[in-house]
Amino acid sequence: MKVGLVLEGGAMRGLYTAGVLDVFLDSGIKADTVIGTSAGVLFGVNYASGQRGRALRYNKKYAPNGCYMGIRSLLTTGNIINKQFAYYDLPSKLDIFDEEAYERSGVDFYATVTNVETGEPEYIKITDCFAQMEAMRATSAMPYVSKIVEYEGKKYLDGGVADSIPVDKCIEMGCDKVIVVLTRPIDYRKGKTNPKLANMLYGRKYPKIAERMNNRYAEYNACVEKIIEMEKRGKIFVIRPSRTVKVKHIERSRERLQEIYDLGAADCAASLDALKAYLHNESDMKGAE
Repeated sequence: MKVGLVLEGGAMRGLYTAGVLDVFLDSGIKADTVIGTSAGVLFGVNYASGQRGRALRYNKKYAPNGCYMGIRSLLTTGNIINKQFAYYDLPSKLDIFDEEAYERSGVDFYATVTNVETGEPEYIKITDCFAQMEAMRATSAMPYVSKIVEYEGKKYLDGGVADSIPVDKCIEMGCDKVIVVLTRPIDYRKGKTNPKLANMLYGRKYPKIAERMNNRYAEYNACVEKIIEMEKRGKIFVIRPSRTVKVKHIERSRERLQEIYDLGAADCAASLDALKAYLHNESDMKGAE
């Protein structure tokens, strides 16, 4: 049996996922394949490396720091998340990521990115986080407030633009059991956005991604409805926030960060028995249908 884990993004809402994954580590819940988007990747790699509490620790310590993220970084570097501080200094010097443990885990870990020129999602296997840090940046390069990231000759932005919740890709990869961790409550749906900004900033040079950005709300909402239906049929297991916590994309409040993390841990703990039953049920995907 091959277990897949799908991790939605959501900037600092991703600390909900961090709470879930830390409970997974405590409870011995293991996945063979992990595929994430944006913050799902950045925080999810700590699950593969077994570094319980790391995502919460460094975010609470540095989120209030203007060197990490915010308007100052956007104005001085063109990226709302500071490239040097967040992706290079932090994991290599300030709160060291355990690359050796990550590699030993044997987890197949994929980062979802959006190809700016085609508008299509791509899935990059992360075998060495430090060597592939630009791919990690690419999956989390939020449109409008990030520069386009070039990696291996291609141009990318946030994977959530083209595939916010890559559950179909996880199944396509041959996973028999799929756990999906969402960062929005079950009743959340995206609203339609004004197309003018995407068209103005990207449309002339990259019309495909502008089109994708303008249709993202419909694609996201359709994906959520599909996930709910798959969940009802027992094809996948979903953990999502049981209530709304108002967390900003660039959240500086340590209390809010702790609150969303604690909610993820509590929701996961409440779901553990049902999750273990799902994983131990030998019915295959077709049988679940």
